[in-house]
Amino acid sequence: MLKLLFIADPLETFKAYKDSSLAMMQAAFTAGHHVLHAESNTLCAKHDEIFATCKEILIHVEKDPWFEVVQEGLQNLKNFDAVIMRQDPPFNVEYLANTWLLSQAKRMGVRVVNDPSSLRDHSEKISILEFPDFVAPTMVTRSLEQIREFHAIHQDIVVKPLDGMGGMGIFRVNQDGLNLGSIVETLGEYGHRSLMVQKYLPEIKDGDKRLLLIHGQPVPYVLARIPQAGDIRGNLAAGGKGVAKPLSAREHEIALKIGPILEKRGLSIVGLDIIGNYLTEINVTSPTGFVEITQQTGFNVAKFWLEQLEQSLKN
Repeated sequence: MLKLLFIADPLETFKAYKDSSLAMMQAAFTAGHHVLHAESNTLCAKHDEIFATCKEILIHVEKDPWFEVVQEGLQNLKNFDAVIMRQDPPFNVEYLANTWLLSQAKRMGVRVVNDPSSLRDHSEKISILEFPDFVAPTMVTRSLEQIREFHAIHQDIVVKPLDGMGGMGIFRVNQDGLNLGSIVETLGEYGHRSLMVQKYLPEIKDGDKRLLLIHGQPVPYVLARIPQAGDIRGNLAAGGKGVAKPLSAREHEIALKIGPILEKRGLSIVGLDIIGNYLTEINVTSPTGFVEITQQTGFNVAKFWLEQLEQSLKN
């Protein structure tokens, strides 16, 4: 029996019908493990050891509320077999501070998933540049002039901030270039913030596909998040419709190339975003899609994750 701590947003904010973190917690609870939860703002250091205010919970998804707190108090992270970092973005200074604290916990022997140093080093957007064979034409810059040049070449482009999530702040600028300057100035705060610019991929109509990697291994289905009428964003948070599909040959190729590399860095829960044949983001903070894939295909993603975690803790 394992003692697992999930660092995540407040339990009351979970959307119980589709939350991937809850699916992971439920899988662990069903398997007989001790499941505890802590909010990230309770992490603290006492000399060289790291603590958090932890709630041990019972999970009853058929009830409202779905959790029952049976014990609460400050605990040393050394008391856990694994600490699963599932704090949602944005990646801001406080998120960064939490990774520093978790890095100290790791130095004291705590198993942290995903690895905190890799969370710091791995920009969910810029990280795709490491794999240029899989990436559509892309630029990261603060310069409006450079973005205008990129638009002149590719005609139809997408502009987005580096710290956005759930489709936030994504703009398409087509051939006429209408409002390009205004969009870049607003998102980029007049050259004070870097932006990512990519060639628009019309394959988005078939979905922005989420491919989950668990300990370097691909889940055999992607979740195609299909934009609805009047929107270019497939993100479920932006109203996209999620449809599970078997991996294509190209998606399998991308997974086999990237999965082992990220696994060696301690990134054992990863969500690749793929449009058409192109990799567009590598999500590592709190990838989602577990529940939708499980419900539509019968492949229990959370159970698969738990089995991989259990095996890794034996090694």
